Amino acid sequence: MGQPADRSDEINKYRKFRKVEGSTYHRVNQFLRKHTYITAREWAIARLCADFQTTSGAEMTFIGAHLPELVPFMTEPYTPQAVNQARNAFRNKVKMAGATFFYGALCGFFTPEELDDILFESSEVARFLMEIEGTALEIDEEIDLEDRVAAVMKNVSRSSAEILKERIKNSGSEKE
Repeated sequence: MGQPADRSDEINKYRKFRKVEGSTYHRVNQFLRKHTYITAREWAIARLCADFQTTSGAEMTFIGAHLPELVPFMTEPYTPQAVNQARNAFRNKVKMAGATFFYGALCGFFTPEELDDILFESSEVARFLMEIEGTALEIDEEIDLEDRVAAVMKNVSRSSAEILKERIKNSGSEKE
């Protein structure tokens, strides 16, 4: 088995998270906890897993070994298992947040206007995080994504209204 390729150029060219250079993990984590349910560790590793994707998945060994060089607020390397655990924690939290959001939307707890406000605030936080990490979406990509989310939310709102209407109708007929 040969020596691993020297990837120092690739590491040096990776310019994400430079806006938080000099910040401590604790400070970044506090900010994230105030605005999201993810930790600084999960955020950094999710970004790295997206950026260092191969046909067989993310490069867990490379990411873990070079974590302090790739992310300014991370001070220790991670094992591939620790990288995988943080990636899975991120994935699970996103799924849970999505399920919670959609439950709130489907059960009729929020008005369509409130849902629109929640989506707007959420997209602002997401854009800010992407700006901090140095990631940019093309304007066409951003518009397409917003249009797709808006279409889904219109369907959710419509379905929620139909479910509530049906419930009201059924509860009225049960009293008779």
